[in-house]
Amino acid sequence: MTVPYFKEMTIGAYLFKQRLAGRERYPLVLMLEPLFRCNLACTGCGKIDYPDDILNQRLSVQQCLDAVDECGAPVVAIPGGEPLIHKEIGEIVAGIVARKKFVSLCTNALLMEKKLHLFKPSPYLFFTVHLDGLKEHHDKSVSQAGVYDIAVRAIKTAKDAGFSVNINATIFDGHAAEDVAAFLDQARDMGVGVCISPGYAYERAPDQDHFLNRRKTKDLFRRIFALGKGRKWVFQHSPLFLDFLAGNQAYRCTPWGMPTRNVFGWQKPCYLLGEGYVGSFKELMETTDWDKYGTGRYEKCANCMAHCGYEPTAADAAIRHPLKTIWTAIRGVRTDGPMAPEISLKDQRPAEFLFSRHVETMLSNLGAKPKPVPVAKKTATGAP
Repeated sequence: MTVPYFKEMTIGAYLFKQRLAGRERYPLVLMLEPLFRCNLACTGCGKIDYPDDILNQRLSVQQCLDAVDECGAPVVAIPGGEPLIHKEIGEIVAGIVARKKFVSLCTNALLMEKKLHLFKPSPYLFFTVHLDGLKEHHDKSVSQAGVYDIAVRAIKTAKDAGFSVNINATIFDGHAAEDVAAFLDQARDMGVGVCISPGYAYERAPDQDHFLNRRKTKDLFRRIFALGKGRKWVFQHSPLFLDFLAGNQAYRCTPWGMPTRNVFGWQKPCYLLGEGYVGSFKELMETTDWDKYGTGRYEKCANCMAHCGYEPTAADAAIRHPLKTIWTAIRGVRTDGPMAPEISLKDQRPAEFLFSRHVETMLSNLGAKPKPVPVAKKTATGAP
């Protein structure tokens, strides 16, 4: 099953409607995390460092569908943890598809072949398989040998069964442009598109040494895109976001563009930062001080160029500047010449480390006995 053209048309119509209505802040993708539990322990992950009492929590089918209805975004991404661990994931996905929302079901693919019978092929459903590069690189990043081969086999099985499949790749410092290009060649040969993004420096990720700063990100992606000319890679991104990764667009992030609902509640301010939680989407939008976050405003955001913050910005820019978008798509990403001015960090507020407080509150709400939580590591922001 190929990606339907009406997906882009539907999302474009949604964006145009928000523009006509004069809405400044609106959701594009709901990040729905029904659990944090995972069957891998990736070195760059900051989503699984919770006590078992929290890792054992699940959003119910009804909670998930209520979040979809409450948010109203045209796309629902289901990350985790590993969502295929959730015993009711089939019902959750079926309920979202029935609402005619596009579902990106994110998975490391270890359980994908085993659980494939829970789903039906649909133009609204896409499996998004986590692969961070070539076999050796990926297996090292997930700290388990053989995962790459399992994922590649699962992709073929799902495609043969009629499902649409994409790949999600997170790029870290030390990943050679030539290796990334070779990986993108493999994705092209497998017949899958790629969502690609620099890693975000989660304050509790086990490996804090290999996150890219903004200048390194731009230099690396320029090299990658230069190598890609004529190689017909398929990206699941707008042209302007790719141009942003290469340093050609000066964007600020749109943290409300991909709001997150997880076992804690609605997460302030975005998918990557858990700085507070509220009980409703309306409360999230109305009570979050959005101006406190983003590169140049907050230390934790200093080096972020992740797609969950900047793809909504690029999507909004595409509606505002359609001719620029078309020209960028035709011309391709510019890989030489001066870069757009960088955002100054001189006035950013210092990072606050709130993980332990949220964990203690959640454990108290669960009636569980609080356990000592290791002191959070201070994330080095570096220079852009």
